[in-house]
Amino acid sequence: MAAKLIVLVACATFAMSQYAAPAYKPVAYPSALAYPEPKAYAPEPAYPPIPYSFEYSVNDPSTYDVKSQAEYSDGKTVKGYYSLVEADGTKRIVEYTADDYGFNAEVKKEGSPTYAPAAPAYKPAPAYKPAP
Repeated sequence: MAAKLIVLVACATFAMSQYAAPAYKPVAYPSALAYPEPKAYAPEPAYPPIPYSFEYSVNDPSTYDVKSQAEYSDGKTVKGYYSLVEADGTKRIVEYTADDYGFNAEVKKEGSPTYAPAAPAYKPAPAYKPAP
């Protein structure tokens, strides 16, 4: 009889040691917004074109940086130019116009390219003495 009681207590203990069924959480309802809703999208207003003009130039002999630019606009048409001294010594000048017909550029080059002479090839003396 004691064996039956021990088996019954062991089975009851084993049954109680199992994982419990999951507890379901209550349904969560969304709360009211704490901030105002964003305003509906409105396109940015069309601003009228404003005439402008600017110019700048750089002449730095230590870095060989020589360039300039100017641009002018009457509100409908943009005209301008820029120029720079390239590595070969020539000056590139670009004059451009941008209007309802698109962007048009005219490129000019002034001067002729000048290149530094090539360095002489290094030919070391042979490390051995040729046989006579």
